[in-house]
Amino acid sequence: MNWIINGEIRTMENHEVYHGGYLGFDQGKITYVGLPCEIGPEDQVMDASGCIVMPGIIDPHCHIGITEEKIGMEGDDCNEATNPITPYLRAIDGINPMDPAFHHAIQAGITSVMVGPGSANVVGGQFAFMKTQGRCLDDMIVLAPAAMKVSFGENPKNQYGSDGQMPATRMAIAGMLREELYKAVQYQKRKQESIQEMGKSDFVPDFRMECWIPVLERRIPLKAHAHRADDILTAIRIAREYHLDMTLDHCTEGHLIADHIMESGFPAICGPHLSNRNKIEICNSDFKTPGILAAKGILVGLMTDHPVSLIQFLPLCAAYAVKKGMNPEDALSAITINPARICGVADRVGSLKVGKDADIVVFTGDPLRVESTVRETIIDGKLIYDSTQKSKHA
Repeated sequence: MNWIINGEIRTMENHEVYHGGYLGFDQGKITYVGLPCEIGPEDQVMDASGCIVMPGIIDPHCHIGITEEKIGMEGDDCNEATNPITPYLRAIDGINPMDPAFHHAIQAGITSVMVGPGSANVVGGQFAFMKTQGRCLDDMIVLAPAAMKVSFGENPKNQYGSDGQMPATRMAIAGMLREELYKAVQYQKRKQESIQEMGKSDFVPDFRMECWIPVLERRIPLKAHAHRADDILTAIRIAREYHLDMTLDHCTEGHLIADHIMESGFPAICGPHLSNRNKIEICNSDFKTPGILAAKGILVGLMTDHPVSLIQFLPLCAAYAVKKGMNPEDALSAITINPARICGVADRVGSLKVGKDADIVVFTGDPLRVESTVRETIIDGKLIYDSTQKSKHA
C-alpha cells in the first residue's frame, strides 16, 4: 500500500478538499481519500507537507506523438491531406510514444491526453484517449476510438480549395459531411436489416463505413474543429440533424454565441489561446472565452492543441484563463475532471476518488501560479517523475 500524507488534497470531486489529508493507492488504483488514518508499518509513505495534491492533468485535444517534436515531415503523421473524407483512419496507427513531448507532459503533471488527426480534412479520423507514460501504445490506451474528428472553416477550404478540389467553401464542407453521415445512416440500416434477416454471421461489414457505427450509436462523439461563430453553429446544426453527440473543439468565438452553445448542451474544449493569431478565423481568440462559457453552465475543458501550444503549458493556460475572469475552481476543473467527462473516461481519471486510476500530481504550490512546480507525477500508481531525481520516463 502506498500513501501520500499531510498535503492539501484537491480531489476535484464536488469541491472536496482535505487539508493535511491522506491519499492511499495500491495496484494502480486509489483506495483511500480523506482525513488522516492509520498506516501499516510496511506501507510506503510520501510526505506532501506544504504541497498540493491533485489528480493528473488532462489535455483533451492535442497531437502529441502524431506531430513529433524536433522532426520535420518524417515525424508528421497528423493529416492525411490527400482525401477530404477519411473516417477510417485511426490515431493509434500514427502516434509515436517515443516523442520527447510525452516526457515534457509528465514533467508538467499531465498524465493523460486525447490525441488524433488534424483539421485538414472534413472528416479526419478517430481520436484515442491515452496515458502519457509508456513505450508500447497498446498499453497506454484508455479508450480507442474515443471520438471522430470533423473540421469546419479555413483549414479544409485552404487544403483542398487552393488545388481546385472540394471543399472550396463552407457550404461544401457542410455538404460533404452531411453526405458522409447520410451514407453512414444508410449503411447502419442495411446492417441492422441484414442481421435481422440472415443473422450476424452472414453480414459482410464495409470497412470504410463500419467506423461510423459508434458515432451513430452515440458511444463516441463527433470532435468538431470549429473556430468562428458561424462554423460552431453549423456544427451544432448538423449534429442535431443526425442526433449525434459532439464536442466543440477550439470554440474560439464561443463567447459571442454563449447562449446558443448552452442551449445545445454540447461541451466546449477551448484553445489554443497561447499562440499567435495566424488565421482570420481566430482573430477573436482570447483567454476570456472559457470563463464566459463556464459561467453559463457549459462544460468547459482547456487544450493546448500541441504542438500549436506546447503541451507543458496547459497549467499556464488555466492560469491565464483565471487572469481573464475564469473562476479558479472552474479553471482547475477545465484541466482535470471536465476533460475526463468530455472525453468519456471520468470513470477512470480526472479526480481523486476511490476506485479510479492512481494518476496523481504533487505541486509545490498553487498549480495556477507560475512559480509552482511539479514535485512528483504518478501514473497508474507508479512514480514516473520526481523533480529531485532523474525521471523514470527518460
